[in-house]
Amino acid sequence: MLPVTATLLRHRHRLRHLRHHIRLNSTSPSPPPHYHLPLNHPTYLIWSSNTSLGKTLVSTGISASFLLQPPSPASHSTKLIYLKPLQTGFPSDSDSRFVFSKLASLSLRLRVPLSVSNSVLRSSLPRSGTRENIGMRDLNFLEEKVVTTAAAELSCKTLFAWEAAISPHLAAERENAPVEDSVVLKMVEQCLREEMECGSETNLLCLVETAGGVASPGPSGSLQCDLYRPLRLPGVLVGDGKLGGISGTIAAYESLKLRGYDVAAVVFEDHGLVNEVPLTSYLRNKVPVLVLPPVPKDPSDDLIDWFVESDGVFKALKEVMVSAYVERVERLNGMAKQAGQVFWWPFTQHKLVPEETVTVIDSRCGENFSVYKDSDKNSITQQFDACASWWTQGPDPAFQAELAREMGYTAARFGHVMFPENVYEPALKCAELLLDGVGKGWASRVYFSDNGSTAIEIALKMAFRKFCVDHETLLEFSEGRDEEKHIVVKVLALRGSYHGDTLGAMEAQAPSPYTGFLQQPWYTGRGLFLDPPTVFLSNGAWNLSLPESFSEITPEEYGTFSTRDEIFDKSRDTSVLATIYSTYVSEQLQEYSGNTQSTHVGALIIEPDSNYCFIKVADCISSDPWCWGNAHACFAKLMTGGMIPLAVTLATDAVFDSFSGDSKLKALLHGHSYSAHAMGCATAAKAIEWFKDPETNHNIIPQGGILRELWDEELVQQISCHSAVQRVVVLGTLFALELKVDASNSGYASLYAKSLLQMLREDGIFMRPLGNVVYLMCGPCTSPEICRELLSKLYKRLGEFNRA
Repeated sequence: MLPVTATLLRHRHRLRHLRHHIRLNSTSPSPPPHYHLPLNHPTYLIWSSNTSLGKTLVSTGISASFLLQPPSPASHSTKLIYLKPLQTGFPSDSDSRFVFSKLASLSLRLRVPLSVSNSVLRSSLPRSGTRENIGMRDLNFLEEKVVTTAAAELSCKTLFAWEAAISPHLAAERENAPVEDSVVLKMVEQCLREEMECGSETNLLCLVETAGGVASPGPSGSLQCDLYRPLRLPGVLVGDGKLGGISGTIAAYESLKLRGYDVAAVVFEDHGLVNEVPLTSYLRNKVPVLVLPPVPKDPSDDLIDWFVESDGVFKALKEVMVSAYVERVERLNGMAKQAGQVFWWPFTQHKLVPEETVTVIDSRCGENFSVYKDSDKNSITQQFDACASWWTQGPDPAFQAELAREMGYTAARFGHVMFPENVYEPALKCAELLLDGVGKGWASRVYFSDNGSTAIEIALKMAFRKFCVDHETLLEFSEGRDEEKHIVVKVLALRGSYHGDTLGAMEAQAPSPYTGFLQQPWYTGRGLFLDPPTVFLSNGAWNLSLPESFSEITPEEYGTFSTRDEIFDKSRDTSVLATIYSTYVSEQLQEYSGNTQSTHVGALIIEPDSNYCFIKVADCISSDPWCWGNAHACFAKLMTGGMIPLAVTLATDAVFDSFSGDSKLKALLHGHSYSAHAMGCATAAKAIEWFKDPETNHNIIPQGGILRELWDEELVQQISCHSAVQRVVVLGTLFALELKVDASNSGYASLYAKSLLQMLREDGIFMRPLGNVVYLMCGPCTSPEICRELLSKLYKRLGEFNRA
């Protein structure tokens, strides 16, 4: 009988509890948990390019080189944590027990005192007296050998174990013992956090050994390189020294790098083929490649001599790991200060940003930032990106990985190629998807640019040309046939609108903090700017707010509304208010045109869902794709899933034809070096397909292809009734509220919301205010459960904020 089997049988009826017992349900929490990883000691994932290449041998060797050193009088105590999250073939096969037993033997051989322990937390093994697998259950098995004089300690843990010696996803299914990814990650996190409580007096190293190869499935079916991605622990890759091993090792390395992992070193067993030479060349000497002596093939060999022989390699590997950890922490510690010295942040008054408030972002996974916290115990913690990184973000972790693969493929295939008079698949596919989707039935042309502001300027050029063509007399003036006359073409827009920061886009918006002399001395405001009615929720009721010029109409005349949809119902197009506002617009236009004969309104620029009858420029830059409109439409931000800048302006045939002629000078003379760049177009095509497919975006209602309601109606109502809240707006992926303040604390420059935002960041929500307006922006794939959690945390903090 194998030792571990016998030990388990001896302890079956007298299981002992772990010192730090962890109990988790086998179902996935909803919403997914945020993870908080200590960074005060190095932690590494041990990967392998395939199964049976010696991950556990490498883990054992690293453990020995770290723990089994003769203690010096001034040295701190030393501890190594070995975690095996997923184990199959249990109890006959147990990697944690292998490390446990070999380190115990090596400590005797080298005469270095060592305390060792091995535990198994959860298993699918049948209960005593039964043969039926009834799912994953607490096992709480522990074996240990305590040496009171030892200054070194090894703690080995298997977190989840299945009996069948097959892939975890098959074992979980056959043994009726599924475990969701989030549960695995939460168990790993809790084990690491509890073990790291030993404090700064202990020299600690943590190893988390994966199962099988880099892309082997976990118990849920997710590839392990995807399963562990939210933690983004640095790794050591155990490669393959056999024939064909170069290819397998490179493929595994690329799979990890493509997902954003850092690989500190590659190590493999020598099979006499000198695989390290091409691997070192491929890695360009940036990642060390270490070679271990051949492992004895005799099954009776206990490998103790091999570990002793390999000690030099493992010591070198350990030094690489520790050095990489130190460099990482030093860089993270210095980034906030360095950023303040070299960056010029947009929309930021640097004097109001002390170093300690700078957010150091280590990485992103799906909708969460991984944020470095510099404190007594350095850590990486997650924050939900609740401003969608300026309204660009949509991917969950799976989609992020999909987009990364698409970008890698496209960059390798195309790099960048110039666009005029050329065609290539990514640009063509992106254009076809746009015209068959948001442009279906009205648009026929796609004009590519690089960001939303320039897309707006392109649309304005299109609109003005079309207006001139439609008014032939004006066209004659513009062509210089009447030099004595001068015409000015302006836009019709709404006060409070915002269409970008480039000079032309700013001219198409009403005066604001962005257009004042301090910001834009050239600003003149080339438009007729109308006061729009606004819609908001306050004290549980939906309201309309009319411009000041409508002061003779009292709220009692049009009342409140029970739902937002009631306000936007098409039947209200013939309401008294609609008629009054239409008359207001007509009067404003007549008054404007009567003041001067040389000034003309040539275009309307407006965000979607309006019905003005002009050559329309629909600014959909920050809108969800389900709001996209007609005539001219400009899209950016979310179009690529937020991975890379790209913008488009869609236009009709009539607009396109207004630039047609025999002279190149009549063409649209506007462009960018990276127009229709292949990576952006390919990513946009993938994002458009993903977002609108109910199979990949579960928030899409198949009937009609519209986005379901994401924000919990009851919580939204409660927040609107809060004494600290003036009003609330919720639409699509956006929830916004205006805090109730006096006049001195209102507006874009207000710092009133600062303390509330800080509280929410402590709750794992990254927000950035617009003065006394705070907002939550999720993505089109964000689950309503996550949105509910965001609202719940906001509601709770509003109470504390109001009392402060």
